[in-house]
Amino acid sequence: MAIAMAMTSGRKRLIVIVGATGSGKTDLSIAVAEHFAAPIISTDSRQFYRGMAIGTAQPSREQRARVEHHLVDCLDVSEEFNCGAYERVALERLLELFQKHDTVVAVGGSGLYIKALCEGMDDLPDAEPALREKLLERLKTEGLSSLVEQLRELDEVYYNEVDRCNPQRVLRALEVCLTTGRPYSSLRSGGTKKRDFEIVKVGIDYPREELYDRINRRVEMMMAEGLEAEARAMLPHRHLNALQTVGFSEMFDYFDGTISRDEAVELIKRNSRRYAKRQMTWFRRDKEIAWFEKPTPEAVIKYLEQK
Repeated sequence: MAIAMAMTSGRKRLIVIVGATGSGKTDLSIAVAEHFAAPIISTDSRQFYRGMAIGTAQPSREQRARVEHHLVDCLDVSEEFNCGAYERVALERLLELFQKHDTVVAVGGSGLYIKALCEGMDDLPDAEPALREKLLERLKTEGLSSLVEQLRELDEVYYNEVDRCNPQRVLRALEVCLTTGRPYSSLRSGGTKKRDFEIVKVGIDYPREELYDRINRRVEMMMAEGLEAEARAMLPHRHLNALQTVGFSEMFDYFDGTISRDEAVELIKRNSRRYAKRQMTWFRRDKEIAWFEKPTPEAVIKYLEQK
């Protein structure tokens, strides 16, 4: 997808801040955005949705009052919003923002959405609504493991690299395989689309044990802030893709009576740590990211000014 950027005062710059869940991306993005008088655009695949502010660690009202935020708390949980749609909407929003700002800050931990924004997605066919409904019904009745096994049969290459705990990724790959009759992996070009703005990426790094401690403490804070009540309000929508995520899935099991509240909290911590590990594995492959260990805003801002 190509969207021409109408530049008004030299080349525009997108600062991309990445890191694992719980690493402090939001606080750093606020400091960087304030320094450069820049707005923020989200690259988090769950912060788009309304009613999930605690469970998805959306920026607080105070933070959003300090800096203009985009693509946060803007969609109903029933709305479909995949990477292809995100690429289109985010680039259109950047086009608007670059009319007023020389710099925009992108922040989030969803690697595929960051790729969509910076490099573009392959033009893959949309699934027939009936096929999507059939797969969603199977997910509900048979569980994710059944769909994962079918993906292994249809595309072992992608099976070996996909996050097999992510229903959205598995469902999308199956849709493409069944729609085209070809492996999903064979249709991905891996090419990079030209962007008419400069991209600078910085990553937050923490020693593993320190990161895991931050994650555990954040989960406890989310519970104290009302994650249980938020999840109960989302219970009627539990079948939707937006709710197939850490924090809500475990609370739903607690509401079903299959696990205790304490077990749910421990599982949220464990699954968040596992997610963080997968995030860092993804980000480590990107050689354009400049990594900062336990960074201060001043250190990152100094680097960005030198760039």
